[in-house]
Order: sequence, then structure tokens, then C-alpha cells
Amino acid sequence: MTPASTRAVRVALVSVLALGTVITGLGSASAQPEATSAVRPAAWGPCAADVLAEIPAAERTKVSCAVQTVPVDHSRPRGDSTGVVMMKRPAGDPAKKIGSLFINPGGPGGAGLIYSAYGGSFFTPEILEKFDLIGFDPRGVGRSAPLRCFRTQEEADAVNVGWYALPITKDEIASSLRQSKVYTDYCKINAGPLLNHMSTEAVARDLDMMREAVGDRQLTYVGFSYGTLLGATYANIFPHRSRALVLDGNVDPQLRLTNGAQYDRERARGFEIALDAMLKRCDSVGVERCAFAGDARKKFDDIRESLRKGPTTLPNGTQVTLTGLVGRTASNLYSPTTFKALTAWLQSIHAAQNPSALGVQSIVDVPMLNNLGGRADVRVLPETPYTSDDSYYAVNCIDKPFSRSNRHWARTADRWEQESRTFGRYQAASDLLTCPTWPDRNPDRWIGPWNRHTRNPIVVVGNYYDPATQYLFSERMAKQLGNARLISVDAFGHCILGDSAGADAAVTRYLVDLTAPANGQVFQPNAQPF
Repeated sequence: MTPASTRAVRVALVSVLALGTVITGLGSASAQPEATSAVRPAAWGPCAADVLAEIPAAERTKVSCAVQTVPVDHSRPRGDSTGVVMMKRPAGDPAKKIGSLFINPGGPGGAGLIYSAYGGSFFTPEILEKFDLIGFDPRGVGRSAPLRCFRTQEEADAVNVGWYALPITKDEIASSLRQSKVYTDYCKINAGPLLNHMSTEAVARDLDMMREAVGDRQLTYVGFSYGTLLGATYANIFPHRSRALVLDGNVDPQLRLTNGAQYDRERARGFEIALDAMLKRCDSVGVERCAFAGDARKKFDDIRESLRKGPTTLPNGTQVTLTGLVGRTASNLYSPTTFKALTAWLQSIHAAQNPSALGVQSIVDVPMLNNLGGRADVRVLPETPYTSDDSYYAVNCIDKPFSRSNRHWARTADRWEQESRTFGRYQAASDLLTCPTWPDRNPDRWIGPWNRHTRNPIVVVGNYYDPATQYLFSERMAKQLGNARLISVDAFGHCILGDSAGADAAVTRYLVDLTAPANGQVFQPNAQPF
């Protein structure tokens, strides 16, 4: 796989993995081993046919799967249990094997089961040779007893009607508040026992049981995006069991776990920083390489403000709305390989709004990086089974504290929009809108400390222009951890492993030899946008 395609694979995997089937559900304590006994070794066996169908043919004979039994509530280890499904891609050279390398793609709600089969997209051949790669779907996600708020797709579709991604008018805001409350009511009815136990702390404790089940004395782990919070949580609950942890595309753990609203407000700023840098880069390379070049910042702002008044119709009849503009731009900022197509699409909108303007006027199709987990192109039938899961809100609404009322949402969204004109309201329309009515009231969540000392430094990796987890978050992560090294990449996009030879080499030496990179190093990506 070429470096340019790596990030696209990483993002696409999240969409592919959103469609999962239950391998194991909640079980009674009588059917499970005693919690006081040692964790049993993982029972590896063939992976299900539908799982194998999602990975490259060359990997299908290598991988094996297992289900790790974990308590639903770790404070009641003899109570109900659930299963976490894992996939192992064995080390290429067993004689040189160091141990297992666990991978989490983020989300929250990112299903990571098949990531082990795509290790070549993120890791050097030496890592693939010396580690068993372990991918897993965290509790409530994908194939690990997915937490579902609906029984049928029709129920989900009915709730989504009138729930706006970018509510602006009074009617849109009132409708979105109403429908988000209906959604959380459905979750209270249908989600089951996992509803109260989807915190990052619970997943970290599951991860420790998985580590023991594969026979590793200490954990070797790489986490992307939200997966950095999982890694940081593990390191502070189990510092003595942490061998080597790499955190790529970091959250700010302290802020996220103590002030959900401020964290999301700062996330909106991160998208604004990335957008502004992308538009400046477009201008700097010129119109031959970026169709939107030529005062790109002003043109983008003009497009946005025009769409605020109403949609723009392109020559082929397609209507572009403000929601479409913000959603596509946010989505494509994750992947620099899409910037050229994105800016050509922006130029076509600019041309439609300004018929006398010169430039590219063809219609460019810019694919969204997540089409509702693959369901956007499927016409549902009556009583269609609901095959997605609702782990995203289940995790975030437990981990991130919000006010228990959203009656002031409109005022807050206006304020965020004033300071982050493109993405402020869009960000506010997610957790800030929904979590206040989430049914759980007693979350089992880790809120610190974050500074417990691990024997080996934790390696923190941050991109300068990461939209979803801005670079400032990586700096904060490194400062909050008790023993960390920060390496940076002068790059766009969300997360970087597999796309920067320098960072990849540093991470390889760390994972293999435990030689941590010098703090403060700055690397370059393999390819620049445009």
C-alpha cells in the first residue's frame, strides 16, 4: 500500500467496521469463570466468514479470532459479563517475536477488529515481523455485543427526521432538541446493562484482561485519536503494566474528563485552524495545483455566508447547503489526499455563486469519509434490523461531563459560532445537544490522576494541523502524563503513523528496542497536499 493511500484506509476502516454482528451477548455469572481465578488464555480459532471478507485475501489464512469475557461492571466482577472480540495477526518471524501489539482506532465507537490485518498501513515491516498485532472491537462496539438504542432501522430513521446536523432557525433548534431527547429515551429503553458501563475506564480494564489473556506481562499499545485517551487511562490505572504506549492524534484528557463543553468548544477551534492552514496552502501553491487558489480564505467565507441565506444550485442541478459545505469540509480535513478534490468542489460552488468568475467550473464529487457506516446507500425495508451501534454517545456521554439541561443550547451555539464561524455550531450540535438527556446518572469513569510514572516514556505524536485533535491537545497530553516524549509532524490530517517515514522510524525503534525518541523532534509527512 502506498503512503498516500494509508490515511484513506484508516478512515475508511471506521465506516466498514460500523456494521457488525453480535458474537457474544450479556451472560449470567453462572455461565462464566470465577472472577477471582486468573484470566484464561485466549482461545484463538477461525474468524467468522463475514469478518474475513473484510480483510485482504493475503491476510485471511494468517489471522485468528477469540472472544475475551469481561465483567459488565468491573466493580462487580461476579455479575453479568460480556464479550470483547479480538483478531490476531501473528508476528512474521516467531523466533524474533517480542510480544503483542494492541491497536485502537479511536472514535469513540471505532471498531478495531480488522485493524490487525491492515498493520502494513500504519507500521513498518520490522514491527509486523516482531509483534502479534491484536485488533479488537471495544465493549458495545461492532461485533462486541453492540450497544443499540433501536430495534429496527425504521425506528432510527424516524428519530433522525428533524434532527439537524446544523440547526440554525428556531424551528430547527426546537426540533433537534426534541428529537435528541427522543433518541436518548430510546437508548434508556433498549440499550441494556451496558448503558451504564461504557466508560473509557471500563475499556481500559477490559484491555488489561486481554493483555493477560494473550500472555503478555506488560502492554504494548498504539492508539489513534480517542484511542489516545484509552492509552492514557490505561497508563494511569496500570502504570506498572505499561511497556510501550504510542498515542497518535491526542485528546486533552484532563479537559475532556472534567469539562465536556469546553473540550468540544476547543475542538471546533481545531477544525478552524486546520481549515485556515489548508486555504493558505492552497493560495501558496497556485491555481494550477489548487483550483480554489486566489484569496481562498475570502472565497470560502463568502460561500459560507451565502449558503447561510439559502442553498446554491450547481449546473448539474445539485443543491449545496450550508450543512453540506460544513460537513464535507470537516470530513475531508481528516485526509490531505482529498484536499485537491475538495478545493475543486469549492471552486465549482464559487463559480455558481459568481457566474462571471474565472476558474474551474466543473462539478467535482468529493466523497464523504463516513456515509453513516455504509448505510447511506441502502434503501431499508419494513422492520429492517438495526445493524449499527450507538457506542459513540454511550462513551462520550459517560466520560464527558455536561450540564444536565440543554435549555441554553441555542445561546451557547451562537457563542461558539461567533468565535468558530464555520465549525462552532456544527460541533455544538453533537454531544452538547445530546448528552444532557443521556439516561445514565452514575458513570464509572476515570477522571485522573494523569501523571502516574511509567517505567518507559509514553510517546505522544501530534500533527501541526490535525483538525479533530488539534496540536495543542498533544502538547497538553505530553505535559499531563507522568513520563512522556512529544514528537511532532508538520502535517495536515488526523493522525500520522504510516504517513511519515521519520515518525515511523522513531516509533519503530521505541516499540522494538524501547528507545524513546528525543523530546521535541519535528518530522515531515511523506507527501504534502496539492
